[in-house]
Amino acid sequence: MNDKLRNIELLLLDVDGVMTDGGIIYDASGLETKCFNVRDGHGIKMLQRHGVQVGIITGRTSIVVDNRARELGIDLVYQGALKKLESYEDVKARTGLDDSRIAYMGDDIIDVPVMRRVAFAATPRDGLAEVRDVAHYVASLDGGRGAVREVCDLILKARGVWDEIAARYELSP
Repeated sequence: MNDKLRNIELLLLDVDGVMTDGGIIYDASGLETKCFNVRDGHGIKMLQRHGVQVGIITGRTSIVVDNRARELGIDLVYQGALKKLESYEDVKARTGLDDSRIAYMGDDIIDVPVMRRVAFAATPRDGLAEVRDVAHYVASLDGGRGAVREVCDLILKARGVWDEIAARYELSP
């Protein structure tokens, strides 16, 4: 697994069920809200600081996703992507990266076509059984509960930068 992760230059993420727990809340006026995990966001920022791009491919369209992407400095954002493989091909064209440099994390059957193409496919612990069957890695945490951070940490460790990160936060004795 480390061999695949060491070469990752781009992590693509689904939103509902991966970056969130899949719940959608509408207030009385119809405004949508989602709950994102702060640790997932920190993992994304650490990846970016160490040269790994992050992108989003989601089947739904939501201004909340635009806001979170902007907050995290994510420029590759594809919303309303009902055929995620088409968006994935566009990402490859825009970045110049091939499958061997890309990881993807999804949780539902709409994610499977992309997961079959990338070098490293992951899913949260509560991803559908069919998705877990295709994934190279099933996180120990659920979507929206730190699963993204878990994958970010795996990539950072495989790239050999975890000790540098640990030293920055004084995690090492």
